[in-house]
Formats: sequence, structure tokens, C-alpha cells
Amino acid sequence: MFLFPLKIFSLLALFSFTAAGGDGATVCIIGSGIGGSSVAHFLRRYSTNHHPKILIFERQAAVGGRIASVTIGGEAFEAGASILHPKNYHAWNCTNLLNLTRKRPSSSEGSFSLGIWDGDGFVVKTLNLKSSWGIVNKIASFFNGICLFMRYGFSLVKMEGFVDETVNKFLKYYEGVETRPVFESADEMLKWAGLFNLTGKSLKEELVDGVKLAPLLIKELVTVTTRVNYGQSVDISGLAGAVSLAGSGRGVWAVEGGNWQMAAGLINISDVELHLHEEIDSISYLGAYYELNSTKGNAYSCEVTVVATPLDESSIQFSPPVSVPARQLQHTHATFVRGLVNPVYFGLKAASEIPELVATIEDPRLPFTSISILKCYNETDMTYKVFSRQAMTDALLDSIFSVRKETVRINWGAYPHYKAPEKFAPFILDGKHLYYVNAFENAASTVETSAVAAENIARLILSRFFGKNSLMSIRHRENLLFQCRGVAFRCVIRMHDTENIRVSFSFFFCFVNVVLYIAEFP
Repeated sequence: MFLFPLKIFSLLALFSFTAAGGDGATVCIIGSGIGGSSVAHFLRRYSTNHHPKILIFERQAAVGGRIASVTIGGEAFEAGASILHPKNYHAWNCTNLLNLTRKRPSSSEGSFSLGIWDGDGFVVKTLNLKSSWGIVNKIASFFNGICLFMRYGFSLVKMEGFVDETVNKFLKYYEGVETRPVFESADEMLKWAGLFNLTGKSLKEELVDGVKLAPLLIKELVTVTTRVNYGQSVDISGLAGAVSLAGSGRGVWAVEGGNWQMAAGLINISDVELHLHEEIDSISYLGAYYELNSTKGNAYSCEVTVVATPLDESSIQFSPPVSVPARQLQHTHATFVRGLVNPVYFGLKAASEIPELVATIEDPRLPFTSISILKCYNETDMTYKVFSRQAMTDALLDSIFSVRKETVRINWGAYPHYKAPEKFAPFILDGKHLYYVNAFENAASTVETSAVAAENIARLILSRFFGKNSLMSIRHRENLLFQCRGVAFRCVIRMHDTENIRVSFSFFFCFVNVVLYIAEFP
């Protein structure tokens, strides 16, 4: 009888040592976007022998980084990263963990209409039909598919095959930690998945020489996709281009209430000390630790420092200096307008004739990349999102919109300006414990690629700073949980047999505490 309490005490002792940490180390993370929040989450999820103190610094007043929302007309809309792929498993698991609701964006609906504008007219214009009857919308979607196939032929099938092949290679990053290496460089990480070669040539070269797509498809549909998703032409590097095409496929989704909730939720469950509106302006290595100084005049000592924000336009001073390849950010100007598009601008008679997404080909004459309807209130009142490479002046907006009730402008340093062959910054900036999540962003910039890079950085920290034994596999932890559950159950049953109900509940309560502790690191 006494062996069962002894067993459960042993398991409880194991997990209580896990919770304590015992090393007093501090990990400082600069940036509260999906990269920084995911590093914190995966450190907690994978670490079992240590429980370091985690500090996150965010220069803005809210978390999320480039996942942000904007309010116009009293309603919130995605201003940054807007959609996620159905095989973005880290983001998908995050929504499950945080009990967030996924939704289908309007642009993923089957009846969503597309127009490709060349400055003189619509070279492509799908059927613009809205109906409360689902069968009608499906017929419209089928008709649009036939029209696109007649224009581009089997090149559409080839393009889909190219995207699927790339996505399947990316899925290697979700293999179990028992078989997946910890990578010390982005090059090594990409080569392991078979993706590195795509960063060495442009998307246009890959599609022309490798996939052998029809020139018309590349000029129109592919170009439109890279311009909308990355603000750049088909001269973008191959992997970023493939990721851009994947983001325009079927089944994309977003989080109800805003994608920023993923970053906020991960921070909330990761036992983090969050410093909002505090920008780090210098990082100095002082031998046993790093000293971080903020614009508020505060200094922080950290054994491990993680930079989870692009250094390209950052003013952070490093001592000693660090070396990263020169890289420009591609600025995308997002302009949100509550009002009504002027059909005359597009040579049409009524606003109802304008497609829900107007995208443009690569032509320096064209002042915008895309105009999309975010919400239709009635026939004369809608909210639009305009993407452009340059700021939209009031005069230009007044020529495009016949009614403009409210306008909000955001200038995003949204993603790298991609140019093959890509050169990658190191994950480890100083050969010690200064880590850079955004080194992977030269491959492709999405919510999911940031999460994948962050997961690797967390494992890299645990293996290099805390030692390889600190990176316990999820499977091993689950085995311990299973053992604990079994022992507790048998203990309760055995004690029940002796009618020692008080002690039985006591041990059952201890077991529940163990389960709750493990649940903090799902």
C-alpha cells in the first residue's frame, strides 16, 4: 500500500525540480511579434530542467509587431500579416492552445472576384456575383476557374505542383525533435529541408527554366501575387516567391478578432516579464552576461539575449559590434479608406462593376499595387485597403475614390527586399549567446516562418546554454505524464479499498497539481 504514495511522491519531486529551475538565468527578448513571443513559448514548452526568467521588450505600446490591426469606422481590420496557410501548423496549434477562433477571410470565398489592371483596362476580370444561394456562388467559382484555365492553360497545374512541392519540403520543420536537428545557421536549416537552392535564383528564373510556365501566367497572375503579398516583382528570390504563391491558395485563414492575439496569448501563458513602450538602444557583452540599455535609462543584465526584430532599420548599438549582411526592407504603404471607389477611374459605369480585389501588373506608371474591399456596408459605403510602394497622396486618393469619409495610412517596413542569391545573417550573432531570429527572414517573411525560426532558436538556446540534456523531448514528457496518471489512479483505487478517503483525495489533489503544471508547457 505504501509503495503507491512513494511512487507518486517520486514523480511529484521530479516535476517540482523542473518548476524550480535552480539556475537563475535571465533570457531577454527584443521584440514582441510572433518571433519573440514564440521564442518565449518554445523555451517554456521544451525546457524541463530549467525555468529561466524571461523578459520581453517592445518599443510600441502593444504587442504583436508586424501583426497589427487598424480601426476605421469603429471597426478593426488586419493592417499587417493578414492570412495564414492551412499547413501553418505552429500558428494552427497556437490557436488551439489559446482557444482562439479561426475564420475564413473574405478573399478566400469561392465567389470572390479578381481584376488584373494594366493601367488601361482589366486584362483579367472574373465574374463578380454575390448570392445568398451557395450553389450560385459555386457555379460562379467554377465558371471563373474555367476562364482562368482557358487563358493560362496547363501552366496553372504546373504552378500548383511547384507550390505543393515547396510546401511539402517546408513540412520537414514539423518533424519530431527527436529526429530533427538543431540548426546553427539559416543556410544549414534550409539545406536540410531541400529549400536552399530556391534562395539562389529569382522566382522568374525558377518558373521559366525549371517549371516552364507560360510567360503570360508569369506576367499576370504570378506577378500580381508577388506584388500583393510582398510588394515586389517576379525578380523576387525563388523561395520567397513560392511562399507568396502558397499564401494565395485555398484554405487560408485568420484569427477572429485579430491575428495579434496569437503573439499576445503566447506571451501571456509563458510566464514573461513584459516591458511595453521600452526600446532597447544598446547591447553590450560584459563577459558573463549582456547588459541591455533602454531609451528609458534602464539597464538589464541577461545571460542570453534574443533579437526578434529586423536589424535592417534598427538603431541598436552592439558592443562588441556584430556583422550581418546588408539588407534593405521593402516598405509597403497600407492605406485604409472608408468610402466608395470611383468607377470612372477604371473606365466603368458603376462601382458594382469593380472587382473586390483590383491587382496590378508590374508597370511603373501604376500608383498602387492593389485595392481590396474589406467590408461592404451597402452599395455606397465600403472599407478598402490599398497597397502601394509609395505613400498615396490626398490628390491621388481623391481621383480613385468618389467618396472618402475616413483615411488611415500605415508605412510598414514589412519584409526584406528579396534579391537572389540571398545572403543570411547568422542565428548566433557573436558566437556566444546573442541570437537573431530574423536571420531566417531572408528565406521568406511570414507569421509561420517566424515561428519556425523561433522554435529553432529556442532549441538552440536550450542545447547551447543549458546543455543538451535540458532539451527533453515532448514524447518523454508525455510518457512521464502517462506514468503519473497511472500511478495516481492506482493509488486512489488502493486507498479507496482501505476506505482512507481523506488521504485518497489528498493524493488525487497532488496529481491534479502535476497535470496543471505540465499543462503550462503544452
